[in-house]
Amino acid sequence: MRGIIQMGSRGHSSFKAVLSVALILFGVWSCSEGKSQVPKPKPAVPVTVAAVMKKTIPLDITAIGTVQEYTTVAIKSRVGGELLRVHFREGQEVSKGDLLFTIDPRPYEAALAEAKAKLAKDMALLRKAQEDARRYASLIEKQVVSQEQYDQVRANLASLEATVKADEAAVESAKLQLSYCYIYSPVSGRTGSLLAHPGNIVKANDEKSLVVIRQLEPIYVAFSVPEGHLPLIRSKWSKGRLPVLVNISDGTGRQLEGELTFMENTVDVTTGTILLKATFPNKDRSLWPGQFVNVRLRLEEEPDALVVPSQAIQTGQQGAYVFVVKGDSTVEIRPVKVARTMGEEVVVSQGLQAGEQVVTEGQIRLVPGAKVEVKNNPSQEGSSP
Repeated sequence: MRGIIQMGSRGHSSFKAVLSVALILFGVWSCSEGKSQVPKPKPAVPVTVAAVMKKTIPLDITAIGTVQEYTTVAIKSRVGGELLRVHFREGQEVSKGDLLFTIDPRPYEAALAEAKAKLAKDMALLRKAQEDARRYASLIEKQVVSQEQYDQVRANLASLEATVKADEAAVESAKLQLSYCYIYSPVSGRTGSLLAHPGNIVKANDEKSLVVIRQLEPIYVAFSVPEGHLPLIRSKWSKGRLPVLVNISDGTGRQLEGELTFMENTVDVTTGTILLKATFPNKDRSLWPGQFVNVRLRLEEEPDALVVPSQAIQTGQQGAYVFVVKGDSTVEIRPVKVARTMGEEVVVSQGLQAGEQVVTEGQIRLVPGAKVEVKNNPSQEGSSP
């Protein structure tokens, strides 16, 4: 009996030992389970950033413009006749005063010769009438001739004087008609299609022109802007020259600068716009009539403007905002006020300071306080023009 009791005591002790080990193992397992449930930190979001730059930004009004020739001249003949010669080629550049056409001058040379002959004849009669008048003047003093005869001589002299003046006018008219046989260019420009050829009979003042010349140097660019800009444009223009820039679509990115020279005297009530024209020197013929060009009317330049890339601006229910990267590589949402957009740059009037970094790519994965990893050089991004 005593042995049985002793055996039970030893079994109870073994049970307690096993239980203790099990409890320890359970505690270790519970601790490991508790540790595995702690959330792991989220990886940093890769983004590109740009620095907020302070720079001088031009205040421009943009529009689509149309290139127009400075002057268009339709060449017509003032006299009729056979077209003898054309002194230029189609599409040729001509200068003011260059001979363009020759019309058969022989009929007009004959008319001029006839007018000169008639003038010479009447001049001879005039000289005789003048001698008769002087002679009759001395005779009337001596009462050799009657007053009626003397008056007749004087009337004949006056008539011949008028005839000679008419003959002189006829000679000048004949000379003018002859000069019209030689047609000169009234402007410097480029000729268009030739509409009459040697051998054709041309009519005086015909509706059909012989050729059209367009002056390309200088040249106009016409464009329209909303009438709301009118007060500002007038104010700036009254203080001095307003430059106008156009981009040339030749792949080089070149810009040409002209000057605002014309403002229409009324607003177009159908479109609510006003027509403006700028004059460009166009020495190299970069602008051609009929072209469409992007126009920027520069009103002034704003110094120390805060500028960010347009990709940084996001739009929410509360308006425009950006993600600003803080010193600990986390981001915060910053509401901003956009003053205006200039191509790929945005001028911000409120919400940012120069030197701060804003996210330009990767915003879709960002939340306030998110960790970010910058993938570019922000100083280079921000300093790009």
